[in-house]
Amino acid sequence: MSNSNKVTIGILAHVDAGKTTLSEGILYQQGSIRSMGRVDHGDAFLDTYELERARGITIFSKQAVFSLGDFAVTLLDTPGHMDFSAEMERTLQVLDYAILVINGADGVTGYVKTLWSLLERYQVPVFLFINKLDQVGVELYVVYDSLRQNLNEQIVLQDPDDGEFHEKMALTDEHALDELLETGMLSKNTISRLVEERKVFPCFGGSALKMEGIDAFLDGIASMIETRSYPEEFGARVFKITRDDNGQRLTHMKITGGALAVKSVVGEDKVNQIRIYNGTKFSATDRAEAGIICAVTGLDQSFIGQGLGF
Repeated sequence: MSNSNKVTIGILAHVDAGKTTLSEGILYQQGSIRSMGRVDHGDAFLDTYELERARGITIFSKQAVFSLGDFAVTLLDTPGHMDFSAEMERTLQVLDYAILVINGADGVTGYVKTLWSLLERYQVPVFLFINKLDQVGVELYVVYDSLRQNLNEQIVLQDPDDGEFHEKMALTDEHALDELLETGMLSKNTISRLVEERKVFPCFGGSALKMEGIDAFLDGIASMIETRSYPEEFGARVFKITRDDNGQRLTHMKITGGALAVKSVVGEDKVNQIRIYNGTKFSATDRAEAGIICAVTGLDQSFIGQGLGF
């Protein structure tokens, strides 16, 4: 087994929760883009198709890359409109973590419950972000209480003024409780383990449009994610098939073990090119290692959901 600091995080929400705006804010804050686009202005970095810009919604999942502390993060922005939920669900099988964006004005909708059930089915660890707290009448603790009642009681608000934060986390796990009683707090490794095992779902709040709360959100995520372990043998999971502007067939996959090199033979096909996308642009690489999300040309027989290698 080998460890990797490459982490894939998906961002999910019901339509109009501000998911793409939060994605823009994260990428801007981490220096991946120079200016924040807006969905309503039709210039969002990740809404790249004409139909998306015309309708102001995300239809296809996209990826962007940025650094977060010691981690190299691939962010997968997924559709929030239920008409395109199949596209969203396909990405869940390659996620290490998910960000679930909650519209503070709408609270827990039926579709939010559906997303939560899907995240449970795929056993994806979740961070929550309650958005639109700048709007009149939106109360953080009212929405937070609703999340705990309707989704899971182990959703824990990251409130710096809340001295009981570690205690709330520790109550979800016997070993964590022992640690708290012995030392008075939980270690970073213990908190990361609780998140990883879906015993705790950290929750944050702010306004993506006004860039409020994003720093604390990113700092929180950076302190709670952990490196991944992968087998040495090559493996990959296909989650999307598209074509580029020239009509070339692209197989989007996550490398789940070992590495994939250009000219490798996969099944009956040969890998011609390996691309790492960031918005609409990509960089070509000769080799993709475990943990990386990439798009590959040359695989004519691949299909969505396919496992490659081991």
